[in-house]
Amino acid sequence: MRVVRGTRSRRRPAVIERGAQQRRHKPDYWLLIYGVVLLAIGLVVIYAISPGLSVDSNVSQNYYINRQMLAVALGVVAFIVTASLPSGTWYRLQKPLVTVAAVSAIAVRLFGQEINGAYRWIQIGGFSFQSNELIKFALLIWVAGFLSDRLKTGTIDGSRRTLQPLLIALGLIVIVVAGIQSDLGSTVVMMGIMATMAFIAGLPLRKVVTIGAIILIAGVLAISTSGYKRQRLETFLHPTSNCQGNGYQACQALIAVGSGGLRGLGLGRSVQAYGYLPEAADDSIFAIYGEKFGLIGSIVLLGLFIGLFSRIKNIVERAPDNFSRLLVAGILAWLCIQTFINIGAMIGVLPLEGITLPLISYGGTSILFVTAALGIVFQISRYTTYSIPGDTKEEGKNDDDSRDGRRFRGAYHPNLGSRA
Repeated sequence: MRVVRGTRSRRRPAVIERGAQQRRHKPDYWLLIYGVVLLAIGLVVIYAISPGLSVDSNVSQNYYINRQMLAVALGVVAFIVTASLPSGTWYRLQKPLVTVAAVSAIAVRLFGQEINGAYRWIQIGGFSFQSNELIKFALLIWVAGFLSDRLKTGTIDGSRRTLQPLLIALGLIVIVVAGIQSDLGSTVVMMGIMATMAFIAGLPLRKVVTIGAIILIAGVLAISTSGYKRQRLETFLHPTSNCQGNGYQACQALIAVGSGGLRGLGLGRSVQAYGYLPEAADDSIFAIYGEKFGLIGSIVLLGLFIGLFSRIKNIVERAPDNFSRLLVAGILAWLCIQTFINIGAMIGVLPLEGITLPLISYGGTSILFVTAALGIVFQISRYTTYSIPGDTKEEGKNDDDSRDGRRFRGAYHPNLGSRA
């Protein structure tokens, strides 16, 4: 077996090793295209509402768009850096990243700015840094390394060596992120990342169910012990009962989405951005988008996200080793869950959780780490595997069929001249 250049040599599961060959090839450029288009849409929306936001914040009209353009520029740099690093580098950086994430969480609580009763941001110069984005990034790197090691040693089924460390990590997340930082939305995302990666790694279903039950219990406790969270749950159950009080943001979000109609009001005709809808540039940006582009535009945006997720899913299925496969699966879970929570809250099917829409929302920290994660996926897409003709024939399959019966598409099959 040839070792992937720049990665650690480790035995891959039989489903990947059998009939597979590793080599460097063209990356999945569709992944890059989807990411660039989504970033561009975010810039357009921020540019359109920047005058309205500046009126409420008493800053210059270009304040928000200038900062967003800077965030995107930093995100491009982060993408280039991570897309240039082999996946083995991230395996070696597990402990340093976890250490830095832990220090950032402590620093936010000690020196951070309190906003709406939550400690999530720390000021660095003229910019704010949200530690939870770093924690998500470090978490998926650590979980991928931890589970790949358990697969390598054949101890993935062990309760003491596998399940207990995961449960301890879950407990720390609940204490730090949900408890100290009062960020239930990010807690749900992190727990979802861990549960997804554990399932992909082959953790026995009963143990995955155990993790899910603990997540549910932790969520109930977090809501029951916090008056603020209880209010949000009550607002979700009865969104129009108190539109001038606790349900104000939920009501204004529904108004924004509903006023967009079929085709939207247009870029320069937003009403909700002028002080009516709280957090219009970040947590509530999908409602603003729906107001401007309507149902048709919202469907197009959802299609772009689905296209991006589909490309990442293909890379998960054809990743060259366990660590890479789990790492990409964690990134996919991160983006999917966070997108679902944000959009679901804006259309009233989920409680408001104060979480950004990936690549679209205003905020440098979110864009920085999401683009860095996409850079990792882009790098791994250079080494996706494909079947060697002849191996599949022994099982009665065609040469252009994959090992699991599905056809290769795009950059994953060397004999196809075009990408789907």
